[in-house]
Amino acid sequence: MDQQWVGVLLLGVAGFLLGGVYSTWRGGSRVLAVAFGLAALVAVGGAVAWLV
Repeated sequence: MDQQWVGVLLLGVAGFLLGGVYSTWRGGSRVLAVAFGLAALVAVGGAVAWLV
């Protein structure tokens, strides 16, 4: 049970990063939004790998 928290934490980080994507995309900084999006994808991939 204790190791599942890492996956949940990674999913939370991914959600936070997706919020940053939305915010920076609307703000006009497309390059930073893409970087946040890639980081969110890595976090989701890590969470899935950790939980499986």
